[in-house]
Amino acid sequence: MVKLAAKCILAGDPAVGKTALAQIFRSDGAHFQKSYTLTAGMDLVVKTVPVPDTGDSVELFIFDSAGKELFSEMLDKLWESPNVLCLVYDVTSEQSFNNCSKWLEKARAQAPGISLPGVLVGNKTDLVGRRAVDSAEARAWALGQGLECFETSVKEMENFEAPFHCLAKQFHQLYREKVEVFRALA
Repeated sequence: MVKLAAKCILAGDPAVGKTALAQIFRSDGAHFQKSYTLTAGMDLVVKTVPVPDTGDSVELFIFDSAGKELFSEMLDKLWESPNVLCLVYDVTSEQSFNNCSKWLEKARAQAPGISLPGVLVGNKTDLVGRRAVDSAEARAWALGQGLECFETSVKEMENFEAPFHCLAKQFHQLYREKVEVFRALA
């Protein structure tokens, strides 16, 4: 049984639901806040995620970052050496989806020379009549970037755990690959 620790960057534009996603995940769906204040800087959420079909687990240290450009310089320091990335956009905002490229580039710049596993999460699927981003378009972009793609409704508590379980599994897989390389050398 192995317990790994991974630094997870939660990135995206302001008001896409990053904090709501992190909080509902931490509370196992028990805590959905009706109103949020804009995250200033960064909040830290920690949760252990079991890896299926193993006795192992990954403790995710989720760095919930401010989406405002005002905090951009501070993020460089807080985002140093990430292990996994959770990129969030609002399915009702094409701009928040388009800005994912910028957020992805910024996160990958903090992990030069290594593959940064990650997920793209389209939040607010409960706002069906206001959808502006097509699921297929988001999925195609994510796959092109090497990211897994998910859609959630934190408000309706739909699919909010899946992205984090995927991140834990991805990080665990990297660990297994490194162990195999090490064994091959020994």
